[in-house]
Amino acid sequence: MRQWTVDAFASAPFRGNPACVVEPFAAWPSDAWMQALAAENNQAETAFLLKTDDPARFGLRWFTPALEAPLCGHATLAAAHVLFAELGSDVPLVTFDTLSGPLTVKRSGEGLEMDFPADPPRRTGVPEGLAEALGAAPVEVWAGAYLVAVLEDEATVRGLKPDFLALKSIDGEARGGPGQVVAVSLADAGQPYAVVSRFFAPSFGIPEDPTTGSAHCILMPLYGDKLGADVLKFHQAYPGRGGDLECESRSARVLLRGRGLTVVESRLRVEPA
Repeated sequence: MRQWTVDAFASAPFRGNPACVVEPFAAWPSDAWMQALAAENNQAETAFLLKTDDPARFGLRWFTPALEAPLCGHATLAAAHVLFAELGSDVPLVTFDTLSGPLTVKRSGEGLEMDFPADPPRRTGVPEGLAEALGAAPVEVWAGAYLVAVLEDEATVRGLKPDFLALKSIDGEARGGPGQVVAVSLADAGQPYAVVSRFFAPSFGIPEDPTTGSAHCILMPLYGDKLGADVLKFHQAYPGRGGDLECESRSARVLLRGRGLTVVESRLRVEPA
Protein backbone atom coordinates (compact mmCIF):
# COMPACT_ATOMS: atom_id res chain seq x y z
CA MET A 1 0.00 0.00 0.00
CA ARG A 2 1.39 3.38 -1.03
CA GLN A 3 1.47 6.66 0.85
CA TRP A 4 2.43 10.14 -0.33
CA THR A 5 3.59 13.25 1.50
CA VAL A 6 2.20 16.34 -0.20
CA ASP A 7 3.06 19.97 0.54
CA ALA A 8 -0.30 21.74 0.35
CA PHE A 9 -0.77 25.48 -0.28
CA ALA A 10 2.88 25.45 -1.31
CA SER A 11 4.67 27.82 -3.67
CA ALA A 12 7.65 25.40 -3.84
CA PRO A 13 8.76 22.11 -2.25
CA PHE A 14 9.15 22.28 1.54
CA ARG A 15 6.69 25.17 1.73
CA GLY A 16 3.04 25.15 2.73
CA ASN A 17 1.74 22.37 4.96
CA PRO A 18 2.76 18.71 4.58
CA ALA A 19 0.08 16.02 4.80
CA CYS A 20 0.33 12.28 4.35
CA VAL A 21 -2.24 10.66 2.04
CA VAL A 22 -2.77 6.91 2.07
CA GLU A 23 -3.83 5.01 -1.05
CA PRO A 24 -7.65 4.58 -1.11
CA PHE A 25 -9.11 1.66 0.84
CA ALA A 26 -11.97 -0.66 -0.19
CA ALA A 27 -13.20 -0.61 3.44
CA TRP A 28 -12.24 1.60 6.37
CA PRO A 29 -9.48 0.25 8.63
CA SER A 30 -10.15 0.45 12.35
CA ASP A 31 -10.03 3.89 13.95
CA ALA A 32 -7.21 2.67 16.20
CA TRP A 33 -5.08 1.64 13.19
CA MET A 34 -5.61 4.96 11.41
CA GLN A 35 -4.80 6.86 14.59
CA ALA A 36 -1.63 4.81 15.10
CA LEU A 37 -0.44 5.47 11.54
CA ALA A 38 -1.16 9.19 11.92
CA ALA A 39 0.91 9.22 15.11
CA GLU A 40 3.70 7.34 13.30
CA ASN A 41 3.65 9.84 10.42
CA ASN A 42 3.66 12.72 12.92
CA GLN A 43 2.40 15.24 10.39
CA ALA A 44 -0.36 17.70 11.24
CA GLU A 45 -2.78 15.40 9.40
CA THR A 46 -2.85 12.04 7.67
CA ALA A 47 -5.68 11.68 5.14
CA PHE A 48 -7.46 8.36 4.61
CA LEU A 49 -9.59 7.74 1.50
CA LEU A 50 -12.39 5.25 0.91
CA LYS A 51 -13.33 4.04 -2.57
CA THR A 52 -16.96 4.12 -3.70
CA ASP A 53 -18.73 2.85 -6.83
CA ASP A 54 -18.41 6.39 -8.23
CA PRO A 55 -14.86 7.20 -9.47
CA ALA A 56 -15.52 10.87 -8.65
CA ARG A 57 -16.57 10.26 -5.02
CA PHE A 58 -14.55 9.13 -2.00
CA GLY A 59 -14.89 8.96 1.73
CA LEU A 60 -12.29 11.11 3.47
CA ARG A 61 -11.15 11.20 7.09
CA TRP A 62 -8.36 13.20 8.71
CA PHE A 63 -6.29 12.23 11.75
CA THR A 64 -3.80 14.39 13.64
CA PRO A 65 -1.14 12.60 15.71
CA ALA A 66 -3.58 12.81 18.65
CA LEU A 67 -7.17 12.55 17.34
CA GLU A 68 -9.58 12.60 14.40
CA ALA A 69 -10.21 16.10 13.03
CA PRO A 70 -13.70 17.27 11.98
CA LEU A 71 -12.37 19.42 9.12
CA CYS A 72 -8.97 19.85 7.47
CA GLY A 73 -8.28 21.99 4.43
CA HIS A 74 -4.67 21.22 3.60
CA ALA A 75 -5.10 17.44 3.83
CA THR A 76 -8.20 17.69 1.62
CA LEU A 77 -6.17 19.53 -1.00
CA ALA A 78 -3.40 16.93 -0.59
CA ALA A 79 -5.89 14.06 -1.05
CA ALA A 80 -7.27 15.60 -4.24
CA HIS A 81 -3.75 16.25 -5.52
CA VAL A 82 -2.91 12.55 -5.04
CA LEU A 83 -6.03 11.46 -6.92
CA PHE A 84 -5.36 13.83 -9.84
CA ALA A 85 -1.55 13.85 -10.03
CA GLU A 86 -0.49 10.44 -8.66
CA LEU A 87 -3.40 8.12 -9.39
CA GLY A 88 -4.43 9.62 -12.74
CA SER A 89 -8.05 10.49 -11.99
CA ASP A 90 -9.51 12.22 -15.05
CA VAL A 91 -12.80 13.39 -13.50
CA PRO A 92 -13.40 17.16 -13.65
CA LEU A 93 -14.38 17.38 -9.97
CA VAL A 94 -14.04 15.04 -6.99
CA THR A 95 -16.45 14.93 -4.05
CA PHE A 96 -15.34 13.86 -0.57
CA ASP A 97 -17.83 12.64 2.03
CA THR A 98 -16.52 13.87 5.39
CA LEU A 99 -17.51 14.65 8.96
CA SER A 100 -18.17 18.21 7.72
CA GLY A 101 -20.44 17.06 4.88
CA PRO A 102 -19.64 16.77 1.16
CA LEU A 103 -16.58 18.78 0.05
CA THR A 104 -15.67 19.24 -3.59
CA VAL A 105 -12.30 19.88 -5.23
CA LYS A 106 -11.57 20.69 -8.87
CA ARG A 107 -8.58 21.78 -10.91
CA SER A 108 -8.01 25.54 -11.07
CA GLY A 109 -5.15 26.70 -13.31
CA GLU A 110 -1.93 25.19 -11.91
CA GLY A 111 -3.61 24.41 -8.60
CA LEU A 112 -6.83 23.19 -7.05
CA GLU A 113 -10.02 24.85 -5.81
CA MET A 114 -11.87 23.53 -2.75
CA ASP A 115 -15.46 24.37 -1.81
CA PHE A 116 -15.81 24.55 2.00
CA PRO A 117 -18.48 25.78 4.42
CA ALA A 118 -17.98 29.37 5.58
CA ASP A 119 -17.63 29.96 9.32
CA PRO A 120 -18.41 33.66 9.92
CA PRO A 121 -17.09 34.53 13.39
CA ARG A 122 -18.69 36.67 16.07
CA ARG A 123 -16.93 39.39 18.11
CA THR A 124 -16.17 38.34 21.70
CA GLY A 125 -14.29 39.60 24.70
CA VAL A 126 -10.63 38.79 25.29
CA PRO A 127 -10.39 35.52 27.25
CA GLU A 128 -8.44 35.68 30.46
CA GLY A 129 -4.82 34.69 29.90
CA LEU A 130 -4.90 34.89 26.08
CA ALA A 131 -2.54 37.87 25.78
CA GLU A 132 -0.05 36.27 28.16
CA ALA A 133 -0.22 32.89 26.37
CA LEU A 134 0.30 34.46 22.94
CA GLY A 135 2.86 37.00 24.10
CA ALA A 136 0.91 39.91 22.52
CA ALA A 137 -2.28 41.78 23.34
CA PRO A 138 -5.11 41.29 20.81
CA VAL A 139 -6.77 44.35 19.32
CA GLU A 140 -9.94 42.28 18.79
CA VAL A 141 -11.03 38.71 19.45
CA TRP A 142 -13.52 36.78 17.34
CA ALA A 143 -14.84 33.25 17.70
CA GLY A 144 -15.87 30.59 15.21
CA ALA A 145 -14.67 27.01 15.38
CA TYR A 146 -11.38 28.58 16.54
CA LEU A 147 -10.54 31.73 18.46
CA VAL A 148 -9.24 34.53 16.25
CA ALA A 149 -6.89 37.04 17.88
CA VAL A 150 -6.51 40.15 15.70
CA LEU A 151 -3.09 41.71 16.36
CA GLU A 152 -1.66 45.13 15.66
CA ASP A 153 0.50 44.38 12.63
CA GLU A 154 2.35 41.76 10.60
CA ALA A 155 5.54 42.06 12.65
CA THR A 156 3.61 41.17 15.80
CA VAL A 157 2.10 38.08 14.13
CA ARG A 158 5.46 36.92 12.82
CA GLY A 159 7.24 37.55 16.11
CA LEU A 160 4.92 35.49 18.35
CA LYS A 161 6.49 32.87 20.63
CA PRO A 162 3.47 31.42 22.42
CA ASP A 163 3.38 29.56 25.69
CA PHE A 164 1.77 26.38 24.31
CA LEU A 165 1.01 24.90 27.71
CA ALA A 166 -0.90 28.03 28.70
CA LEU A 167 -2.56 28.31 25.28
CA LYS A 168 -3.80 24.72 25.50
CA SER A 169 -6.44 25.62 28.11
CA ILE A 170 -7.83 28.78 26.48
CA ASP A 171 -11.01 28.55 24.42
CA GLY A 172 -13.19 31.61 25.12
CA GLU A 173 -16.30 31.19 22.99
CA ALA A 174 -14.75 29.04 20.25
CA ARG A 175 -16.95 26.08 19.29
CA GLY A 176 -14.06 23.72 18.62
CA GLY A 177 -12.79 23.62 22.17
CA PRO A 178 -9.71 24.98 23.91
CA GLY A 179 -6.22 25.45 22.58
CA GLN A 180 -6.98 26.44 18.97
CA VAL A 181 -6.09 30.04 18.18
CA VAL A 182 -5.57 31.98 14.95
CA ALA A 183 -3.34 35.05 15.26
CA VAL A 184 -3.91 37.45 12.37
CA SER A 185 -3.40 40.97 11.06
CA LEU A 186 -3.53 42.97 7.88
CA ALA A 187 -0.38 42.55 5.81
CA ASP A 188 2.26 45.23 5.53
CA ALA A 189 1.87 47.59 2.58
CA GLY A 190 3.38 46.21 -0.61
CA GLN A 191 2.99 42.53 0.24
CA PRO A 192 1.47 40.24 -2.44
CA TYR A 193 -1.17 39.15 0.09
CA ALA A 194 -3.76 41.11 2.07
CA VAL A 195 -3.79 39.19 5.36
CA VAL A 196 -1.12 37.32 7.33
CA SER A 197 -1.79 34.73 10.03
CA ARG A 198 -0.49 31.88 12.17
CA PHE A 199 -2.46 29.01 13.73
CA PHE A 200 -1.73 27.28 17.04
CA ALA A 201 -3.51 24.06 18.05
CA PRO A 202 -1.64 22.48 20.99
CA SER A 203 -4.80 20.71 22.20
CA PHE A 204 -4.88 18.81 18.87
CA GLY A 205 -1.27 17.73 19.20
CA ILE A 206 -0.16 20.47 16.77
CA PRO A 207 1.75 23.29 18.51
CA GLU A 208 1.71 25.28 15.26
CA ASP A 209 0.15 24.32 11.92
CA PRO A 210 2.03 25.51 8.81
CA THR A 211 -1.04 26.35 6.65
CA THR A 212 -4.63 25.82 7.76
CA GLY A 213 -7.46 25.73 5.23
CA SER A 214 -10.21 25.48 7.86
CA ALA A 215 -8.96 28.66 9.58
CA HIS A 216 -9.56 30.55 6.35
CA CYS A 217 -13.21 29.54 6.41
CA ILE A 218 -13.29 31.96 9.37
CA LEU A 219 -10.77 34.53 8.10
CA MET A 220 -12.32 35.05 4.66
CA PRO A 221 -15.75 36.08 6.00
CA LEU A 222 -14.06 38.25 8.65
CA TYR A 223 -11.64 40.07 6.35
CA GLY A 224 -13.99 40.04 3.38
CA ASP A 225 -16.30 42.20 5.52
CA LYS A 226 -13.46 44.32 6.90
CA LEU A 227 -11.99 45.03 3.45
CA GLY A 228 -15.17 44.92 1.37
CA ALA A 229 -13.73 42.21 -0.88
CA ASP A 230 -15.06 38.93 -2.26
CA VAL A 231 -11.59 37.59 -3.15
CA LEU A 232 -8.46 37.93 -1.00
CA LYS A 233 -4.95 36.48 -0.90
CA PHE A 234 -3.68 35.15 2.42
CA HIS A 235 -0.26 34.13 3.74
CA GLN A 236 0.20 31.86 6.76
CA ALA A 237 3.57 32.75 8.22
CA TYR A 238 4.79 29.53 9.82
CA PRO A 239 8.49 30.17 10.52
CA GLY A 240 10.71 28.67 7.82
CA ARG A 241 7.87 27.52 5.54
CA GLY A 242 4.89 29.76 4.88
CA GLY A 243 1.83 28.88 2.86
CA ASP A 244 -0.23 30.83 0.32
CA LEU A 245 -3.86 30.60 -0.68
CA GLU A 246 -6.52 32.63 -2.41
CA CYS A 247 -10.01 32.68 -0.92
CA GLU A 248 -13.35 33.71 -2.39
CA SER A 249 -16.63 34.25 -0.54
CA ARG A 250 -19.65 32.50 -2.07
CA SER A 251 -22.56 33.17 0.29
CA ALA A 252 -22.43 30.35 2.88
CA ARG A 253 -19.34 28.81 1.24
CA VAL A 254 -15.67 29.71 0.85
CA LEU A 255 -13.58 28.71 -2.15
CA LEU A 256 -9.96 27.94 -1.19
CA ARG A 257 -7.36 27.86 -3.96
CA GLY A 258 -3.78 26.61 -3.74
CA ARG A 259 -1.19 24.19 -5.07
CA GLY A 260 -0.13 20.74 -3.96
CA LEU A 261 3.37 19.33 -4.54
CA THR A 262 4.34 15.70 -3.93
CA VAL A 263 7.65 15.48 -2.07
CA VAL A 264 7.68 11.83 -0.90
CA GLU A 265 6.24 8.55 -2.18
CA SER A 266 6.56 5.61 0.21
CA ARG A 267 5.23 2.11 0.72
CA LEU A 268 3.66 0.88 3.94
CA ARG A 269 4.92 -2.50 5.14
CA VAL A 270 2.11 -2.98 7.65
CA GLU A 271 -1.37 -4.24 6.83
CA PRO A 272 -4.46 -2.27 7.84
CA ALA A 273 -6.32 -3.68 10.83
